[in-house]
Amino acid sequence: MMAQKSATRQHKEHLYELFAQISSALANPHRLELIDLLIQAPRTVDELAALAEMSMANTSQHLQVLKRARLVICQREGQSIVYSLADPLIARLWIELRRVAQNQLVEVEQVMNQYRTHRNQFEKISSIEVNIGLQANEILLIDARPEDEYEAGHLPGAISLPVDTLARRIHELPMGKTVVTYCRGPVCVDADEASILLSAFGYPVKRLEDGVGEWQMAGFSIEKSGKKHKTKTK
Repeated sequence: MMAQKSATRQHKEHLYELFAQISSALANPHRLELIDLLIQAPRTVDELAALAEMSMANTSQHLQVLKRARLVICQREGQSIVYSLADPLIARLWIELRRVAQNQLVEVEQVMNQYRTHRNQFEKISSIEVNIGLQANEILLIDARPEDEYEAGHLPGAISLPVDTLARRIHELPMGKTVVTYCRGPVCVDADEASILLSAFGYPVKRLEDGVGEWQMAGFSIEKSGKKHKTKTK
């Protein structure tokens, strides 16, 4: 017959149960995508649903799971409820989880190449190299994400040129510098598409795989426009 567990043992097991609440909340691909999106900017349920191509009901359910695990928080802004990450450590947690998956699962690399078909077409540049190039005024940094994500936080000196507006605004860019594109990070094709277009117009292009989360993890600061979250109108 098993001896009764000591109070110390019970407390230890309770701690692991609490730790497991976090991993349980993360153990869903849709919730991971929602966290990835919230790294970029605070969002309403309908915005997240549209970006993640999920129903409002499913998106709300996933957000409630993340909220119960205290990974996200929400606040009312006018008629809308806006969600954001509860702590910058949540971004680090997702990024490190993704890196572990890339290191341990060979399938990640295979699927990444299928998802980002132009992934290896352009030279990659590191955050450290970008920081040095910015200080030396040698590169032109393009943020290919939607404008509201740029306003919520972007790399210093970056120009907001969402990929869907780049074609009609490309004439605004000066020649003479190496153009570096970035978007939400490795699980995003916007910077790839921007690089293709820029290259077609004769710009020398490099691709920064990092997004704002990885940039901050590397120890660099971001800039914000100072504007509050804006609910999109249809």
